[in-house]
Amino acid sequence: MPKPSSRISGITPSGKDGWEVHFAAMNRKEAGEVIIMLSVGDHDFDTPTETVEACVTAVRAGYHHYTQLPGIPRLRAAMAKLSTQCTGVPTTADEVIATPGGQLALFAAAQAALDPGDHAIVVAPYYATYPPTFRAAGAEFTIVETRAEDGFQPRAEDITAALQPRTKAILINTPNNPTGAVYSRKSLEGIAEICRKHDLWLFCDEVYWTLGGGEHVSPRSLPGMAERTLVINSMSKSHGMTGWRIGWLTAPKELVSLLISLNLVTTYGLTDFVSRAAVEAMENAYGVKEIAERYAARRAVFLDAVRGLNNVTVRGSEGGMYVMLDISAIEPDCESFAWAFLNSEKVAVMPGVSFGDAAAGHIRISLCQPEEILLEAAERLKRFAAAYSPSKESKQA
Repeated sequence: MPKPSSRISGITPSGKDGWEVHFAAMNRKEAGEVIIMLSVGDHDFDTPTETVEACVTAVRAGYHHYTQLPGIPRLRAAMAKLSTQCTGVPTTADEVIATPGGQLALFAAAQAALDPGDHAIVVAPYYATYPPTFRAAGAEFTIVETRAEDGFQPRAEDITAALQPRTKAILINTPNNPTGAVYSRKSLEGIAEICRKHDLWLFCDEVYWTLGGGEHVSPRSLPGMAERTLVINSMSKSHGMTGWRIGWLTAPKELVSLLISLNLVTTYGLTDFVSRAAVEAMENAYGVKEIAERYAARRAVFLDAVRGLNNVTVRGSEGGMYVMLDISAIEPDCESFAWAFLNSEKVAVMPGVSFGDAAAGHIRISLCQPEEILLEAAERLKRFAAAYSPSKESKQA
C-alpha cells in the first residue's frame, strides 16, 4: 500500500507502552483464571438507571437524527452550569463545546492552541494519551516530572526550567490519574503565574473533579486565568457514563466558535439520544453523590488496610479513582514487582512507570472493585510484600 502519513504513524511510537501487565492479566482472566483486576479505571457498576431510561425514552421519541455541531443547546447549557460549579467561574453556553468524551476535548484543545512545531509541557505522572495527543497536533513536548516526596505536587521552578521559545501550553491533571494527587492552591498559583508571565495556554484535565478528597480548585478561577485556561471535562467518572462518550471543553467563547469547525470535520455533532440522556443526568445529578461517596469509602478502606505495611509508602492518593503505592524499598523495578504480584497472588496492578518516570518504583491500584475485593487484594499485597525476594521473581507472564 502507499506510505501512510507521518502524522498518523507518529502518534504512538513502536515499542513497550507499559500496559503489558494489564493486557496479560485480561487474557488470563478471559481464559478462566481468577484474577483480581486493579489495573484499569472503569467503573465496576452500571450507569444509573435514570440515565439509561432517559436514553431509551429519547430513542423512542425519535431523537436519533443529526444535531448541532457544538452540541444541542440544552446540552451546552447544562455543561455550562456544571462548568460553573467545577471551575468556580460563571460560564455561558457559548464557552463550552460538546465532544464525544474527554479525550476528544483534549484533542480539540491541542488542535486549537498549537501549531506544528510548537512546544508544550506535560506535567507527570500523566494519563497515557497525553503525549500522543500532542504528537497528533505535530507539537513537541517536554515531560516535567513531579516528585514522589512532594506527594506529586508540581513545582513551578521545574516547569519554568522546561520553557522553550516556542512553548505555547502546559497540561496538568487534577485530581490526578494515576497518582490520586489533588493539586494544592499554592501549586496551581505557581503554574498560573508562569502562564500569565509567558502568555501561555493552560490545559487542565478535571474529569475527576467530583472525586477529590476535599475542595476542588480549578486554575480557571485564579486571577487572569479564565481567558487562557482550557478545561477538559467528561461525564465518564462523575456520572458513571464511561461508554457513553460525552465530554466537553470549556474555553473562551472566541476559541469555541473556531472549534465548531473542528467538529465539522471530525464528529459532525453528537448522537442526539445520548445527548438528551446526558442532559437529564446533568440537570438531575444522577449518581454523582453516590459515586463520589463510593470511591471515598473505597479509598479509605484500602488505605486503612495497607497503613503500616512495612516498606510500602502511600503517595498522593487524596482523590480520583486510584491509590499510588511506593514499593521501591521492596523492588525498585515496579514492572518486575507488578509481574511477580500477578503471577504469585493473581492481582493485576499497573506499574507506575507506565505513566512517566516520576512514578517509577510505584504501583497504581484502581479502586474500581467492591470493598471486600479491595480488602482481599490488600491482604494479598501484605503477604506478597513480606515474602518478596527480587532474586526469585520473574517478569514472565
